[in-house]
Amino acid sequence: MENEQNSAPLGPVSLLDRLANACKIVALTGLVIITLVQAWQVFARYILNNSPGWTEPVSVFFMGMTVMMAAAVGVREGTHFSFSNILDAMPAGIQALVRRLLLALTLGVALLLAYWGMTLALDNWDVSMAGAPIPAGIRYVPFAIGASIMALFAAERLVARQKN
Repeated sequence: MENEQNSAPLGPVSLLDRLANACKIVALTGLVIITLVQAWQVFARYILNNSPGWTEPVSVFFMGMTVMMAAAVGVREGTHFSFSNILDAMPAGIQALVRRLLLALTLGVALLLAYWGMTLALDNWDVSMAGAPIPAGIRYVPFAIGASIMALFAAERLVARQKN
């Protein structure tokens, strides 16, 4: 039987359902890109004896995007920040309250991550990244975007809990 904490809000396919699916696609695409970039790094280093400098910053960017998109989906599906083992051990009377508190905490942390991610991106935008001719601030953009989506999904779940 599926734990109610681990289920996404039910109903017709919504804009947030589509956003969650898009996050999954971005995360999976990021994994493929990281794999290809690292494969090229190994090939260029050991076969061509010419290690490209751009592979590390590109991989770091896509790793951040992959992690943040997957974390956002995890918040929506109730698997990230869920603490299900602890909640299941609690008396039924306080589980609902603790679940709401966890969602509110997740929302707050996500908003802070979004704010600081955007702040770091803007503060580092004029600095060139070592190894690639792109702004250093771009490495923080995934945190701002992913955390914003995470906050949106946490708010969605919190509102759904308040209705129940």
